[in-house]
Amino acid sequence: MEYTALGKSGLRVSRLCLGTMNFGVDTDEQESFRIMDAALDAGINFFDTANIYGWGENAGRTEEIIGRWFAQGGGRRERTVLATKFYGDMSDPLDGPNAEAGLSAYKLRRHLEGSLKRLQTDHIELYQMHHIDRRVSWNELWSAFEIAAAQGKIGYVGSSNFAGWDIAVAQGEAKARGHLGLVCEQHKYNLLCRLPELEVLPASQALGLGVIPWSPLDGGLLAGNARRGGAGKRSGGDAKRLERHAAQLEAFGALCDELGEREDTIALAWLLAQPAVTAPIIGVRTLEQFDRSLRAVELKLDAATLARLDEIFPGPGGSAPKAYAW
Repeated sequence: MEYTALGKSGLRVSRLCLGTMNFGVDTDEQESFRIMDAALDAGINFFDTANIYGWGENAGRTEEIIGRWFAQGGGRRERTVLATKFYGDMSDPLDGPNAEAGLSAYKLRRHLEGSLKRLQTDHIELYQMHHIDRRVSWNELWSAFEIAAAQGKIGYVGSSNFAGWDIAVAQGEAKARGHLGLVCEQHKYNLLCRLPELEVLPASQALGLGVIPWSPLDGGLLAGNARRGGAGKRSGGDAKRLERHAAQLEAFGALCDELGEREDTIALAWLLAQPAVTAPIIGVRTLEQFDRSLRAVELKLDAATLARLDEIFPGPGGSAPKAYAW
């Protein structure tokens, strides 16, 4: 396994991040345990989750599964760089009108305590905002994060689904307080979704954030499912999207056949070749899928292959404004 710094921080994380969104939903507890054990054995130390995983009335279930895995001991907690997220409605009746999705000092405190309890730990290395909430001031949020850090409950702060200008504002406010600020942005980014190259990736690189791509296979569309007559479950991988991208996916499959590699391997290897990317999130459902994903770290795509991928999946033309202005 390869490792790199998480943004401008001194924290070292693996080049693949284990996503746990399927744990307790499509993946039962024992298989989840096997996948997490295999991840540590393979050198993956970076695990990502969120308080709402499990979804709906089962929100929190995924964190509980990870907590029970930690409770087995054997250095599992100590070897894991743990990331979780807050923003969503956890449907706690005690929250009353503060239960709705969003950010606030109140929600940060309440949801952090809930995550720590479910995860059976006293600290979280990376605490992330799952979405932007422009109704709340950065003065309020940075103050709350500083308190949590001073209490030893969190180590670093990250964002997810932020626009480039949200990242810039957050970092400016943090700098004014003498705060480290955000160390990473978790964002949808893959061969079929290259819009982040306009603003989010350049802003992240300039301001010291590592980029953690979610949905690196676009819900399965980039995993070869198109040629096998299927599509992904959660990323809009429906018949219309499949039809719209059919020609690209056929060309992609043909290139992968020529290279002698699986589509999912090439899609992950492409992300790992992007300078702004720290670690794609591999949201596997089975141990077999996990084992296959490891090949991406070993594979180094040459310039000719990267150029052909750009031809099949053209990006926006670079960063803004040069991508669209004179």
